[in-house]
Amino acid sequence: MANTNLEIATIGGGCFWCTEAVFQEVKGIQKVVSGYTGGNAPGRPTYREICSGLTGHAEVVQVTFDPAIISYEDILLIFMTTHDPTTLNQQGADAGTQYRSVIYYHNDIQERKAKMVLKEMSAIYEKPIVTELSPLGVFYNAEEQHQDYYKNNSEQGYCQVVINPKLAKLRKLHADKLLN
Repeated sequence: MANTNLEIATIGGGCFWCTEAVFQEVKGIQKVVSGYTGGNAPGRPTYREICSGLTGHAEVVQVTFDPAIISYEDILLIFMTTHDPTTLNQQGADAGTQYRSVIYYHNDIQERKAKMVLKEMSAIYEKPIVTELSPLGVFYNAEEQHQDYYKNNSEQGYCQVVINPKLAKLRKLHADKLLN
């Protein structure tokens, strides 16, 4: 019998390939979809348009999870410790508003929990956290070639240089929350 109590978290921590790869290793995660939200351009944006930075959209992932296995707060803690929430509109070499650190909440409960986690995390970082907190607008799935990117391209240079260190950090900091 399928679990009907699943919830969705929508977060952006730079390139969605990185965030997707991180959450695909976490217990209780049913699905991770790369996509775009937070923009103001009319119609469905394309990857090329998002990369221009002109649409206002952020690269994000929607994480469908079982709250009986992993809490929303734990998802946010993993998120906040596997990217740099103190750099404005940038993660490593990826720069622009499309790479901003952002939590899009789906309801008042998520907003309240996100504010709590952001406050807790501010004590951990030396520099101020710049993670945006906004209500979720329209979410667009990214094109098919961006789904399961790390799983399908783990030998590529970007995956080796950028994603592998994030996965190593995940495994070190959150080993108790990982799949086998």
